[in-house]
Amino acid sequence: MNDRRSHELSILNEVARALNASVDLPAMLARVLEKVAELLGLSTGWVLLFDEAGEPYTAAAQNLPPGLREEPELLAGWCYCLELLDDGELDGAANIGVISCSRLRKLALAKGVTAGLRFHASVPLEIHSDAEARGEIQRLGMLNVAGPEWRELEEDELQLLHTIGDMLGVAIERARLHARRLDAAQTEERNRLAREIHDTIAQDFSAIAFQLEAAEALLDQEADPERIRRSVTAALGLSRKGLDEARRSVLDLRAAPLEGRTLPEALAALAVETGSGIVFESPASVEALPPAVEVGLYRIAQEALQNALRHAAASRILIRLEASPEKIRLTIEDDGRGFVSGETGGRFGLVGMRERARLLGGSLQIESSLGAGTRITAEIPLDARP
Repeated sequence: MNDRRSHELSILNEVARALNASVDLPAMLARVLEKVAELLGLSTGWVLLFDEAGEPYTAAAQNLPPGLREEPELLAGWCYCLELLDDGELDGAANIGVISCSRLRKLALAKGVTAGLRFHASVPLEIHSDAEARGEIQRLGMLNVAGPEWRELEEDELQLLHTIGDMLGVAIERARLHARRLDAAQTEERNRLAREIHDTIAQDFSAIAFQLEAAEALLDQEADPERIRRSVTAALGLSRKGLDEARRSVLDLRAAPLEGRTLPEALAALAVETGSGIVFESPASVEALPPAVEVGLYRIAQEALQNALRHAAASRILIRLEASPEKIRLTIEDDGRGFVSGETGGRFGLVGMRERARLLGGSLQIESSLGAGTRITAEIPLDARP
């Protein structure tokens, strides 16, 4: 009894880790399917969710039999299990045999076999408006799992799957809320940029055009050169101001790798995608940051990685992100060939990295010596407006 309870707790712990690893819904569902299949000795699974119009769609699938892989339309639309769920008649996880399961029955009729699947366990994915009182139910969809042999799941396994379904339901709702918040933030950011372009850059260009028209008129009148020079100088000043505003606006645009990800998640993915020997560390959780700060730090990390690999021939690189209420620090340290400090010049994008940090109200420090690698540290204050 104790061994079984311990096994169940270990399964729930593994699933909880998978659920907490990401707010990216497809990745989270795929990971949970993998974990459930692995820990319960099952092989096949699929998740059906309802979209905003209330129609079901396949949100994730794992190790489907050939018939379902070759005819994905068999997984589409409504089925016996979803109709039970929608009618409120599926109370907890349940074994569903091939005769009852409309999808497996279609597969059997089409192929003559069900590729080893004679049943599946259906797990409702739901959330309650009041978790303690089990209040109004919002039905999100269904988790289905099956094994390669004829083996109906026992009652304690079904109870375990029901618990996993409750956990997954909460995680799905959390991921959707995160996506909606991100969409709302992106919409607000676009509106803010549109207002900023209208209120600053467009007005600056109008003023530049006015000053240049004035200079042109003075030239036609063969006016005093000093008056012409004043108009041209004013136009140059406005153009420089407009350029600074354009840079700040562009800096606020989210980088594509940050869409749907936090900065730590994007940096971790960057480390994996760039190659072996690159380690990302973030000792503590990092709260949501202004988009400009996220983009600036991500681009600095990108540039520093390319420098270390392309120019310094580094074999090991550490990316470290640390945050406090007052500031956030990004450090990129490599074991490459290094260079003499103070002789960076304009090479290797270092000037661009310094400019990014400066526009965010922060600073960039570069420490290096020949044969001893390089450390780049960007510090951005969180209480200052970029």
